[in-house]
Amino acid sequence: MEAGVQQVLTFWRTAVVIRHWFEIDLDDASMEHGARIELRELVRGPHRGSESASQLITADRPLWRADLFDRLVDEPGSYTVAHYHPEFAGNEPSGRNWDPRLSADPWGWLHDQFAGLGTAAGSTMPDLDPQDASELSGLVETVVSMARQFAPERCHSADQCYGLTRDARTSVQAMIEYLKRPDLLDTDRVAPYRDAVPT
Repeated sequence: MEAGVQQVLTFWRTAVVIRHWFEIDLDDASMEHGARIELRELVRGPHRGSESASQLITADRPLWRADLFDRLVDEPGSYTVAHYHPEFAGNEPSGRNWDPRLSADPWGWLHDQFAGLGTAAGSTMPDLDPQDASELSGLVETVVSMARQFAPERCHSADQCYGLTRDARTSVQAMIEYLKRPDLLDTDRVAPYRDAVPT
């Protein structure tokens, strides 16, 4: 996997953020990882500086998320816990939504979501700026190709997973703190997150 920590496509009012993600189920301490694809709203601030000055790009409000995940104990590429979040309340995602096709054909499912962008039957996408929707639907193959770089079966070790998700250290530490069954946690696997010194 040579995709970097995350990749971002930006449009007029929308951004697609694609990355590898790692998390721990708070109920049973099982661990999951894989591709996270998120739609964000771009916030445009006032012009700063001269006519040639660099401008701030802020991909802020989350709109939609798909998590194409495996459990670490499962066969790589089985996508047993692939799910999506069709909406957010502020920064917090809705509950997990399941679709049998997500495990059977995650990349085909993702392709169809971006191709439809809320208009195709079965699409889960929010309404977007029409120009952004048109441009995004023309880049479906690019989005899917970028996301596949972060697929769970392409991440082969704890060190590699941590290298791709080290910026999530605070989130993983919170997951460890809130576990209902901390006795079930694979402490060796989460050691890089648990022991990392803030930078």
